[in-house]
Amino acid sequence: MSTRLQAEIRQRKPFRSPAEEVFLNLLRTTEALSSNVAGLLRPLGLSLPQYNVLRILRGAGAGGLSCNEIGERMVTRDSDITRLLHGLERRKLARRARDASDRRVIRAAITPAGEQLAALLDAPLDELLASQLAHMRRADLRQLADLLERARATPEG
Repeated sequence: MSTRLQAEIRQRKPFRSPAEEVFLNLLRTTEALSSNVAGLLRPLGLSLPQYNVLRILRGAGAGGLSCNEIGERMVTRDSDITRLLHGLERRKLARRARDASDRRVIRAAITPAGEQLAALLDAPLDELLASQLAHMRRADLRQLADLLERARATPEG
């Protein structure tokens, strides 16, 4: 019996394991959902990682965060936080400054223009995410979120 994923990726052979099928399903689903979000961000000149940094800085408040702290909070890891911040700073969406208590640390914070852009994205992003998953019941979404968190957990052993 062929699964929907096998049909989508035109794979004739069965998956080697349920774990492989889950992994490939996660990749396929991430691509499908994130490409629509990227399409929403693109006209505003933002990439998904840049939006992620903007979202993080928005939540951090006026004190901002160091590059390490931003990196730890990224939904998808990006090794070049400095490059992302440079792009946001160039557009005056974020600012960077040396930490007053430790001059070795650079702190980044969102600017009023960054706040405004993030706020502009709130409603369209909420609508897009809701429409992408509208065919799923709230209880199913909660269960899926719980299962994904369990999948990311370190196996106990």
